[in-house]
Amino acid sequence: MIVIQTDDVDIGALIIAAKKHGTGAVVVFDGVVRDDDITEMELESYEDVATQELVKIAKDATEQFRLLHVDIIHRIGRFAVGENILIIIVAAGHREEAYAGSRFIIEAIKAGVPFWKKELSKDGGRWVPGEHGHGKPKTP
Repeated sequence: MIVIQTDDVDIGALIIAAKKHGTGAVVVFDGVVRDDDITEMELESYEDVATQELVKIAKDATEQFRLLHVDIIHRIGRFAVGENILIIIVAAGHREEAYAGSRFIIEAIKAGVPFWKKELSKDGGRWVPGEHGHGKPKTP
């Protein structure tokens, strides 16, 4: 499952679904809102483009690391500290491929998928500098 959504997910159910014939390892990445003196985080996305990019990343990771299963669930909306933002479930025949595939996916998402984060605090909010616009420092 490759999806951008507002709702949380049942990570346990995703793990069960990832355990296909030949699976020797399942790696779970659960990115959550970190307590960096914020009260909430708001996430936005250019969903059509982001979904296409997530599908491509999953395909590339599957081919490169011989993955048997990939789920990428990225949430958008407003979230409290501790809530899930990004869940990646990767299954492979061996742990080396599963770990490497998971790492490849998260790094590719951070580098090239249009998601924007706004950190909200009691003093207001600020867009987190990133690769895709909001908060990104302007170059002269």
